[in-house]
Amino acid sequence: MRSNLIAGLDIGSTHTCAVIGEVIGDPRHPSLAILGVGQAPTAGLRGDFVINIDEMTESVRNAVNEAELMAGATVDRVYAGIGGEHVRATNSMGVVAISDEEVTGDDVERVHIVARAVALPPDREMVHAIRQEYRVDHQAGIKDPIGMSGVRLESEVFLVTCQVTASANITRAINRAGYRVQELVLEPLAGARAVLTEDEKEVGVAMVEIGAQTTNVAAYYEGKIHHVAILPFGGATVTQDLMRGLAVPYKEAQRAKEHHSHALAQMVDPRETVDLPGPSPNQMRSVACELIAHIVEQRLDEMFGIIQGELQDNGVAEKLGAGIVLSGGSASIPGITELAQQIFAAPVRLGVPTEGLGGIADVVARPRFTVGAGLALWGADRFAETGRGASTRASGIVTRLGVWLKEFF
Repeated sequence: MRSNLIAGLDIGSTHTCAVIGEVIGDPRHPSLAILGVGQAPTAGLRGDFVINIDEMTESVRNAVNEAELMAGATVDRVYAGIGGEHVRATNSMGVVAISDEEVTGDDVERVHIVARAVALPPDREMVHAIRQEYRVDHQAGIKDPIGMSGVRLESEVFLVTCQVTASANITRAINRAGYRVQELVLEPLAGARAVLTEDEKEVGVAMVEIGAQTTNVAAYYEGKIHHVAILPFGGATVTQDLMRGLAVPYKEAQRAKEHHSHALAQMVDPRETVDLPGPSPNQMRSVACELIAHIVEQRLDEMFGIIQGELQDNGVAEKLGAGIVLSGGSASIPGITELAQQIFAAPVRLGVPTEGLGGIADVVARPRFTVGAGLALWGADRFAETGRGASTRASGIVTRLGVWLKEFF
């Protein structure tokens, strides 16, 4: 039985992606060999919320089954992403007196409990309580205080909460598909795990992951999470602009964005055209590629401006020495990094999941697999801490049957 398998599940606005990997190498600093990747159209989701459990269940089942087929193994647990405008994040401080003038493990646990002990309304629940740093007698920047002398121990914790119904419905859909949720992980944090380096997090960096309906932002400085945001626009916003501006059906606007667009209109030959079907039967239109690029550039310019305002309003824009890392499906638009450099006035690079990955890693080395690969890497980190992965084969089938029976009876 291979107990070192990890599965990440990204339920996106338009596509559901499953990534299965095997933890290999040094148990303290493991890498993840990618074994299988599966995708399926997302159904049953509107905005941030599940509207049809059965349809979403089928999307989950199809994506994970495809990944299992490629991997040649089954799993019974997944690390699933959660996002949406209902998510809230904040830093919280806890303070305790040090028991015997030397910090012990018990002191650390006590201060962590105090830091995360915030009152939540009945419709919200905790997703993460991530330890950021400790302070001993006001000395800041301590990662491991055990053994230090002092009388006062403080802990800074990054808290993430979400709506109970949102997490419950995602979990229920996954359970009905025959899998258990090992952990719900905030999508911006999963994406950052896949494409940001530790050096970038120390110097200061922001990941901007452009999904279909939303854009995830995660900003780090001095190795700590300083801000996360999930903004209500993404690649579909650009596609809708193209649909209206070119007077073509949505699927043709999507095709134009994927194959004929550019983020900088000045870089496009004004003589270049492409034939696109119009809204009426047997109607073809010759469209200038420069017009396509102009529409794309205008929308991306506005989106990046909003993101820059988000970073400025939260006091992190001036701390991004390593700049911006773009990812997500729409980050593949030609010229997007150059446009982003103009807007953010900072270094910009394209982020793809490669660090810490082996096996068939080239399959996920694309911006659109950022969150899926990040969830699997998050699971690998947890495996290093606990030694617990996803059960396989016979035990997995039995467990899935148990989950299914529990859901329906």
